[in-house]
Amino acid sequence: MSRDARTDDRSPDDVMAALRAATAAEHQQLEDTLDLMDDHLTVARLTAVLQRMHAFWVAAETGLDTWAATDPGTAEDLDWAGRRRADLFAADLAALGAVPTADPAPAVPAPSSTDEALGTMYVLEGSTLGGVFIDRHLASLPALAGVGTVRAFSPYGERTGARWAAFRRTTREHVTRGGDADAVVGAARRTFVLMAQWCADVEQRASPPSEPATRRRGAAA
Repeated sequence: MSRDARTDDRSPDDVMAALRAATAAEHQQLEDTLDLMDDHLTVARLTAVLQRMHAFWVAAETGLDTWAATDPGTAEDLDWAGRRRADLFAADLAALGAVPTADPAPAVPAPSSTDEALGTMYVLEGSTLGGVFIDRHLASLPALAGVGTVRAFSPYGERTGARWAAFRRTTREHVTRGGDADAVVGAARRTFVLMAQWCADVEQRASPPSEPATRRRGAAA
């Protein structure tokens, strides 16, 4: 699907396929930026990623809380309260002996509609699918052997598939009732781009000041 292609002539059942196709490039950019499937991932780099992710989730969840107050019915259908993860990122940092970044919060606009909220959540919730593989990879790395379990990447455990299916169902039903599929897709793309930009300096943050940062390209997360 091209950057300018519209989705409003597609059936509501296709909105998830449209999201996947329209955000593929931005999704790959984010995975390359985080590089969490790197076989040489260090505790320092994992910590830097968690710090950036925590700050992003705090900002995104603040905006989604504002939206939820305007559409409590959809928020309840989605179990929005049960999908919040900023505290899990904070807990993972604490387990690593680290604290959240003191940097100014990233500029993540609050969704102006349910369409935009669903697009934002597509990115946040979709990350739990890849998080299952990230967790397995982290558990296999000798450098992280003493770290313990990181919870924020894959918060739902065996319920991951069911939680994702519920999100997909609510999104499709919203579009069926007249939601704007283009607005959903646009918000998802914007969220991917903002997150990649916010996390772009994780390599530098993980490197000692005396060492130049080098970019390692691992498998996609």
